[in-house]
Amino acid sequence: MYLAPEEKEKIFVKHGKSKSDTGSAEGQIALFTYRIEHLTKHLKANHKDYNTERSLVMLVGKRRSLLDYLIKKDITRYRAIVKELNLRK
Repeated sequence: MYLAPEEKEKIFVKHGKSKSDTGSAEGQIALFTYRIEHLTKHLKANHKDYNTERSLVMLVGKRRSLLDYLIKKDITRYRAIVKELNLRK
């Protein structure tokens, strides 16, 4: 697996409330961002891997819907996570 459980815990500790807080929007967005970066690197080397390309597009859509949810719920949390992860709107 490309992501060990310890690495996943680090992501959730840094962006979520705790290491077991896997349900927070910030933690999920951070995890999706890590996975998106991983798949993007893979696609740069394997440009004909269309299944991975489809997975990447679906993952970006999931992250976008979570960001939209966060914008409606709490704009300050949205701005903080976008700034922290260097995402663009």
